[in-house]
Amino acid sequence: MILYNTTYSVAIEVEQEWLRWMKTSHIPAILATGLPASHKLLRLLTEIDNGAATYSVQLDFHAMEDYFTYQSLHADDMQQRIYHRFTNQFVSFDTLLEDV
Repeated sequence: MILYNTTYSVAIEVEQEWLRWMKTSHIPAILATGLPASHKLLRLLTEIDNGAATYSVQLDFHAMEDYFTYQSLHADDMQQRIYHRFTNQFVSFDTLLEDV
């Protein structure tokens, strides 16, 4: 299993709007590609107070090929959606992990 994780630091002023949008629009659009096998949306509880809330969106893929297909066909569009919707209100970074 391949885990694609994106960690987001979201401005407190838009946190609830961002969270609602992620649950009702963004994550469903990602899942509609048919490539992720499952997902999780998690909030980081052990963070320093920096005026932002930190979340992790985890997408599980059965195989590296599924991840590569998602990246080549869908990732750019999905990133543009969130950047367009929440410009300058979050920062993010990605990690790719393998279940051993």
